[in-house]
Amino acid sequence: MTHAAEPAAATADPAPVPPVLAEVVRSGFVEGHHRGSLVLLAADGGVEFALGTPDVPVFPRSSNKPMQAAAVLRAGLDLSGERLALAAASHSGEPFHLDLVRAMLAEYGLTEDDLGLPPDLPLDATESAAYLAAGHRPDKIAMNCSGKHTAMLAACRLNGWPTDSYLDPSHPLQRLVRTVVEEAAGERVAATGTDGCGAPLMAISLTGLARAFRHFVLAAPGTPERRVADAMRAHPAYVAGTRRPDTWLMEGVPGALSKTGAEAVQAVALDDGRALALKIDDGNARAVGPVMAAALERLGVKAEGDVMARVAKSPVLGGGAEVGEVRAAF
Repeated sequence: MTHAAEPAAATADPAPVPPVLAEVVRSGFVEGHHRGSLVLLAADGGVEFALGTPDVPVFPRSSNKPMQAAAVLRAGLDLSGERLALAAASHSGEPFHLDLVRAMLAEYGLTEDDLGLPPDLPLDATESAAYLAAGHRPDKIAMNCSGKHTAMLAACRLNGWPTDSYLDPSHPLQRLVRTVVEEAAGERVAATGTDGCGAPLMAISLTGLARAFRHFVLAAPGTPERRVADAMRAHPAYVAGTRRPDTWLMEGVPGALSKTGAEAVQAVALDDGRALALKIDDGNARAVGPVMAAALERLGVKAEGDVMARVAKSPVLGGGAEVGEVRAAF
């Protein structure tokens, strides 16, 4: 007796392979690639160009910081100028950053021990070496998110909210952050995780991230979102540092709002509503600058001086000399 063959088990469609956004060139030979996703929004908010899967949720990491800073303003904390820029910062740990963090802690009756983030060295390699040479060890103030955490704690003190649980996703402040993220992105938070600094991390799509940055630059003057955007653009060195692409871009492109995030995330908005967001899948930050510069060029951005070249420059070294580059591949 023969038996009919059983039908083959159904298999799920394989996940799409992300496109190559950048290639690694050594001595004229392409030795590697960086894949990822990218979205560009036109001034009217419509998608002008996209690669990969920009509608799939990602963790924006520190590119979410403008939304977190807007939440502390909505909570009633009255920050402006350099202090508000530092609340949205991934600072390099330069002396002016650390001095202002210490000043803000003192102003709100807080101490370094109140900060719920891990001890660290300055994010900038030059500053980290100087910090160690001066006899310092990793501490909480030097961690690049210390300005954000100081602002969060100050908002909790102002409202009588618990400070020992301020990083719990169910805390009133973090619920407010979630509201700001969802309103700005125009979509629901897809997942909540824990960022490197210990704060709740809320996943949205790259398209949502670009919409959020566009929302901040187009918001009405005086609103929390616009106040954050204006402070960041007026004091870009406090958002990043003197040797960082976010600073160069905001200084060199009038009206630009720029914020990088760990795992190779980047978002930028221009004052007319054009915006972009990108993520390199392997998390390698060396590809971010070249891809961001090419995306801005595609958006028609004109920068002063050599800003775009500085942002795009990502050298490949051999024997201590520059023998190649990471370059955009679209």
